[in-house]
Amino acid sequence: MKNIDSSFESKGLRCAGTLLLPGQGECPPVIVMAHGFAGVRAMLMPHARRFVEAGYAVYLFDYRSFGDSEGQPRHWVDPFRHLEDWDAAIRHVKSLPQVDGERMVLWGTSLSGGHVVCMAARGHRIAAVIAGHPLMSGLAAVAHMPFLKVLRLTLAGLRDLAGSLIGRPHYLPVVGRPGDLAVLTGPEAWGGMQQLQAIVDGPWENKVLARVALKIPRYNPIRKARGVRVPTLVIAGANDSIVSAQVARKAAGRMADARFTLHASDHFQPYYGDFLEENVRTQLAFLRKQVAL
Repeated sequence: MKNIDSSFESKGLRCAGTLLLPGQGECPPVIVMAHGFAGVRAMLMPHARRFVEAGYAVYLFDYRSFGDSEGQPRHWVDPFRHLEDWDAAIRHVKSLPQVDGERMVLWGTSLSGGHVVCMAARGHRIAAVIAGHPLMSGLAAVAHMPFLKVLRLTLAGLRDLAGSLIGRPHYLPVVGRPGDLAVLTGPEAWGGMQQLQAIVDGPWENKVLARVALKIPRYNPIRKARGVRVPTLVIAGANDSIVSAQVARKAAGRMADARFTLHASDHFQPYYGDFLEENVRTQLAFLRKQVAL
């Protein structure tokens, strides 16, 4: 596997990217991957390695304000900013001579699972989409939370916006245990993120700008699902307490050419262990059908 640093610019800031190439073959199909909520691209390496071993090129990138990318303040999750980064990443990968940009697959998980649906609906020339455990409705995710938590998150978001005017942003934990004031507090959140941290070769901070609480309810990729015309694999988890498998199934039903698969996993299990292997097998079978090597 060949590893090449390959950054690009999004709205005047450098986004860090890594191009992974298989040992054999010229101009292979390329899978463009970005992590979900408040993650970094290193967390996707277990998936990426298996794709490269199967003969595909992979391009991983960090959003602005995350990982090795530029951007201040740090830890700024905004799905609408993320979509700008995706637009720029797709243009960048299309320009790379080492890969076949006409056989491009967009791969997203959790929050970025919704992003790749939005990208496909925008009409980018791509071959296929893989959306794993995707957030298809921010409104549905918030509606599932207890009212008191929603209120506390909203107040924290307003505090962050007010503090940003004087250079004092306010942060929340990304994950917490049930009952904590954190963005993700499902039963699997704390232990699942610990598993992901073990993958990362370097520090990861459990913090995110609280203003994200004001943006997520407005982000609903399911509304774009009817615009997706390319073959799409949607994978959901029957035990996922973070995003709704039912909403993911509904979104897949609106797409022109979608396959919906339900695994017995929670939100984090697809990244490691037996569920990682099951997840990769499902995705490789889809890729073999849709993107010829």
